[in-house]
Amino acid sequence: MGARKKIAANKRKEAKRTVCTASLKGRPTSPRKMRLVVDTVRGLDVDKAINILTFTRRETADDVLKLLKSAINNWEQKFQTSPEESELFIKTITVDAGRTLKRFLPAPMGRAYRVRKRSCHVNIELASRINANTPIGEVNNNIDTE
Repeated sequence: MGARKKIAANKRKEAKRTVCTASLKGRPTSPRKMRLVVDTVRGLDVDKAINILTFTRRETADDVLKLLKSAINNWEQKFQTSPEESELFIKTITVDAGRTLKRFLPAPMGRAYRVRKRSCHVNIELASRINANTPIGEVNNNIDTE
């Protein structure tokens, strides 16, 4: 491995130490419908995002809420801190297209219409506003006594 690649790989590795991820793969919903919900919570604090997703009436909001709660639990397992103490926010959330199932519907005069059943993948990254530079396993216990 070349020196530049090794330096870039180390930078990516260090960046992953301060965030926590969760992913949802192969959800049978079109990416366009999922993006409508995801765009409402991108960049928000976790508590505010949970409130928004709880009262959103779209079907995909339940899936995004479940994914967000999974990411919060991953954060608690990775850093041994509660989300309230670390002031979590959604750093990135992306929706990508998944597999498309192609089906045919009968049409008049012996023809057929193509039906595309789309799916999507959702990835979420959570980060802390307080101790973004704390590595894995270390908890920031600096208490101000002023």
